[in-house]
Amino acid sequence: MLLLLMLQLRRYSRMLLALFMAPFGLPGIVMAMLPGDTPMGFVALLGVIALAGMIIRNAVILITEVDGNQAQGMESDAAIIAAAEHRARPIFLTACAAILGMVPISHQVFWGPMAYAIIGGLIVATLVTLTVLPASFSLLLERGGYREKRPAA
Repeated sequence: MLLLLMLQLRRYSRMLLALFMAPFGLPGIVMAMLPGDTPMGFVALLGVIALAGMIIRNAVILITEVDGNQAQGMESDAAIIAAAEHRARPIFLTACAAILGMVPISHQVFWGPMAYAIIGGLIVATLVTLTVLPASFSLLLERGGYREKRPAA
């Protein structure tokens, strides 16, 4: 998985940024599973693994869009804002489709914990991805020296 991420994103910092987003689904998992006293068993852990893949996919989509905007000559901040605006709807809609796809199996005894883990984690992680990832990317560019130098005023 790490090799594929590295090939896709072409920099360690971007790969680590995408991986950094995966734990943000955990609060949503807890909030979804605690009220119903849903057990955190093997099937729920499969849901957590699937959720991590979905979160990282969303991060890769956003990071790739920022890189594409920068390749077209946009300034770093403008590229991040444009990517977040342009990719917010596709990320949100794919998350909604995955959430709605889990609703029918959420009341089953066997598959329910997986569905709750994915539903809760994806709700929180999608919102965090669309807010925290652009800010983190901006900090990464600023700290990493990749941001364009502006003339002093």
